Amino acid sequence: MEPLTIKSPADVLAFIGHTLGFWPRESLVCITLNQNQRIGATLRIDLPKTERERLPYAQTVAHYLAKDEHATSILFAVYTATPWNPGQPKPQARTIAALTGVIAERGLTIKDGLLVGNDTFTQYDGGSAELPPIPLTATQTSALNAEYIYRGSAIAPTDRITLPAPTKQAANADGVNEHINAIRKLNADTAISQGRKLWSEMLDATTYPSEEDTIALIANFHYAAIRDRLIADIPGLDEPIDRILFAQTNGTPHWSRIEWAQQLLIHAYTRTSQQHAAPILTAIGYINWWEGRGSKAHQFLQLALEADPNYHLARLSDQMVGSGIVAGWSTDKNKAHPQHGLGMP
Repeated sequence: MEPLTIKSPADVLAFIGHTLGFWPRESLVCITLNQNQRIGATLRIDLPKTERERLPYAQTVAHYLAKDEHATSILFAVYTATPWNPGQPKPQARTIAALTGVIAERGLTIKDGLLVGNDTFTQYDGGSAELPPIPLTATQTSALNAEYIYRGSAIAPTDRITLPAPTKQAANADGVNEHINAIRKLNADTAISQGRKLWSEMLDATTYPSEEDTIALIANFHYAAIRDRLIADIPGLDEPIDRILFAQTNGTPHWSRIEWAQQLLIHAYTRTSQQHAAPILTAIGYINWWEGRGSKAHQFLQLALEADPNYHLARLSDQMVGSGIVAGWSTDKNKAHPQHGLGMP
């Protein structure tokens, strides 16, 4: 497949939208470039809520940008509904000034920046040659956007998740409880082995499992030891479980297998009751964290906590995501998910 080329500011915004999979709101997006102007990592993070946060915020952003060892400069875009008039300081001017200084300490420079509003965009700091505001509709007609659409990509209006409505909740709840009781009677090794065999068959299949197997899968995720092993089996890597869970492996994850696992888990979610939903939603959140979609991971983990406020893994995982910890795969361009930039809540 031919590589894509960015030729205009509208192309930059189209690239960001298709890379993230959604149109950012109140966000800072940074793109790293190497000395040959080839794109490296893409980072999205919510804008700081107060001026007091600007220096630690800039340091956090610079920390993750510097993980691209080949980066020499960055492009950035500030997405905000905050109004701005010519002659006035741009929104987040102090934040961008702090970021400029912090990344300079790491040997990086800012190549260019864009200010993106609700209806128009312009250069962030164009000086006397500053472009007049350009309608956002220009991104829809950009050559890069057309190529992405041709390749089957699309940009969602927001990153808010929408889950399908559960079905057959009452009937399946009893079935899940029966399987939970059956698993409880097994020794730990047998239970884990049995659960892994079922999950492996599902991951290797090309169709959704039977209702009975889906109910059995939900029951397996009820047990922490089985759950952790099943999550670690998703990327298809034969490495220590802790390295897989924290995305710090030597091998490259099998992303098509991970995406299929997410579809299977969403399918399972639609077949379960509220009382059994938290483990499934937590596993989906984990997958989104692996893929670099921190804001979506946070949403799934919050849904898990709504289903069970005491679900320990969901709470710990949400604290991890909220503190800005990024999956190791997302910071390595050779291992990162091919269609998503690095997203932080």
